[in-house]
Amino acid sequence: MVARVSTVAFEGIEARAVDVQVQVAPGLPAFAIVGLPDKAVSEARERVRSALIASGLALPARRITVNLAPADVPKEGSHYDLPIALGLMAAIGAIPPDALNGFTVLGELGLDGSIAPVAGVLPAAIGANAREEGLICPAACGTEAAWASPDIQIIAAKSLIQIANHFKGTQVLSRPQPKVHEQEATLLDLRKGQESAKRALELAAAGGHHLLMIGSPGAGKSMLAARLPSILPPLSPSELLEVSMIASVAGEIRDGALTARRPFRAPHHSASMAALTGGGMRAKPGEISLAHQGVLFLDELPEFDPRVLDSLRQPLENGEVSVSRANHRVTYPARFMLVAAMNPCRCGHAYEPGYACKRAPVDRCTSDYQMRISGPLMDRIDLRIEVPAVTAADLILPPPAEGSAEVAARVAAARDIQLARYAAAGMPHIRTNAEAPASLLETIAQPDAQGQKLLRDAAETMKLTARGYHRVLRVARTLADLDGAEKIGRLHLAEALSYRALAEDLRRAA
Repeated sequence: MVARVSTVAFEGIEARAVDVQVQVAPGLPAFAIVGLPDKAVSEARERVRSALIASGLALPARRITVNLAPADVPKEGSHYDLPIALGLMAAIGAIPPDALNGFTVLGELGLDGSIAPVAGVLPAAIGANAREEGLICPAACGTEAAWASPDIQIIAAKSLIQIANHFKGTQVLSRPQPKVHEQEATLLDLRKGQESAKRALELAAAGGHHLLMIGSPGAGKSMLAARLPSILPPLSPSELLEVSMIASVAGEIRDGALTARRPFRAPHHSASMAALTGGGMRAKPGEISLAHQGVLFLDELPEFDPRVLDSLRQPLENGEVSVSRANHRVTYPARFMLVAAMNPCRCGHAYEPGYACKRAPVDRCTSDYQMRISGPLMDRIDLRIEVPAVTAADLILPPPAEGSAEVAARVAAARDIQLARYAAAGMPHIRTNAEAPASLLETIAQPDAQGQKLLRDAAETMKLTARGYHRVLRVARTLADLDGAEKIGRLHLAEALSYRALAEDLRRAA
């Protein structure tokens, strides 16, 4: 007899159906797992054997063969333990043979028969719901799976015995309910200092634009970046599912509860390319995918490996990253807002009045340090601002009346305008001006006559690339949205070009 159980194999954030076929046949006692299993799957036979014994079941003295079909797809992870164990229980009659029909199963087993949480439950539940199947998963992951659909049948158990009793009718496991993490109170607020930089931060948040802050050590660059989440709008339901599916595959969902806060990732400058873009033996999502629909903050930008930084160029344009390996290729979403901070030179004080560098002339020290960032990467950053040093006298001044709450309200209003604009244009998947395709800019970002003349003169003077030209228009469109203006004016373009001017000066200096 062959018992069949449905489970999944993960390809990026997609869950591909896998058929677990369990056969108990006459022959010398053996337990074999075939179908391209990795080490964790191969070791499942020992966990399954011990879990069944702890649950009061003994494996028959026969030849047990487990086939994971399709056999040419690599099987990775510990979530195959539970489907294999339930398939064996069905094959030996411990549970009804048809009890598992219409269910997708995943979970890791402990030696005592307990079911431990695994990564990827949310994508698996969404895939099962698309196939009109139910889901059997660990109890700790039940609230996560409940987000897939209010109609999907979910059996979330703590042990093999609970599942067996549920199918026998002696114990009924209730359906778990979706859960959201409580919003944590934060003391971070934009109420103190750096007024010019706060304007750029508001603009970046409103349009999803990339931002580079250059200033002396202690000027407040990292402080500003840490307060950026306080002015970003919460995730929409569709964005929440996108972000949570990536976090689920990466195993970063705590207690099965999702969070509506936008991701904020701040990797150290020693991070490798695989850590940033994704990869490793199992092609896991990297920091840029974990920052999807949120913020990726790179402090000390020139200290990152230049090859690691240049690997960001394609994701910044396409909003996704492809990780290729010898036997498979996966694609992860990576639509993030890049916020970077750097000192003007290795000494860090090049922009301070009267400073004389001890290493070399100031211009040479500055250009040598900034040459670590390639021109193509700089061309993809919309806003570059200089963050001046804050003096003790500035800190003594009373804080301004406007804080994060007031700025967040303006950001939310500007984003609502953008959502309505792109929905009316038949592009509901576009949410911010930074994502707007160049073909659409002629319609939505057409400046008035004075603005057109200014843009033409500036393009020639600053030698803007085609990408730079379009990014200036996107920034100007966001400035107009913040002002509630239908048309882009000369003042909007002038401010947008001012953020670009620093970039061109840096490029020429390097």
